[in-house]
Amino acid sequence: MGKKFESALAKVTKPFYSLDEASDLVKQAAFAKFDETVEMSLCLGVEPKRADQMVRGTTVLPHGTGKKTRILVIAKGEKEQEAREAGADYVGSDDLLQKIQDGWLDFDSMIATPDMMGAVGRMGKVLGPRGLMPNPKTGTVTFEVGKAIQEIRKGRVEYKVDKAGNIHVPVGKVSFQGQQIKENAQSVFDAILKAKPSSSKGKYVKSATLSSTMGPGIHLDSAAIAKQVG
Repeated sequence: MGKKFESALAKVTKPFYSLDEASDLVKQAAFAKFDETVEMSLCLGVEPKRADQMVRGTTVLPHGTGKKTRILVIAKGEKEQEAREAGADYVGSDDLLQKIQDGWLDFDSMIATPDMMGAVGRMGKVLGPRGLMPNPKTGTVTFEVGKAIQEIRKGRVEYKVDKAGNIHVPVGKVSFQGQQIKENAQSVFDAILKAKPSSSKGKYVKSATLSSTMGPGIHLDSAAIAKQVG
């Protein structure tokens, strides 16, 4: 453990923090020379192997992610033109899919029109593990490509529970004001609460933490946050 991390860890003196406190503390505990990403992590009381307990969706952060997202759109004809006009970074069809097949992955989000999903689906082994596969549940398989691009630009983030029941979502940068981090994190928390599967029994949010890329985890009082967001 490095001295800088030890110094940051020493600032975390309580077992649990309110979201207000944690949003300021995560900034104070950051020590890297770059603008660290702030991430919210939740451990949920669900069984992800059961289809009816898969927690997945999107929410728009009120203050954005602080990161420029490189958007790729797979479409043809007028939808290809719509994507270009909406400001997508890369637009194409078979040509881009071939590039991806050859190992090119210089993008952060992928949108595809439904008619292109047959071809896109064949890239599952490449796109799936990297979280880049378009999905109707996250609004990235759609004919409304212009709208989808706008939402991503506004700060739309995806969340998906992993095999262990955890969710990790970026909620800003340490350069953000504490209030902005708080409001972004609260937006994510609210969306995940609303996505609770009806078949989930027992405690839904087992734990929640806020942390920067290099900084220590700050445990949140999840019960108090749940009362705030409702």
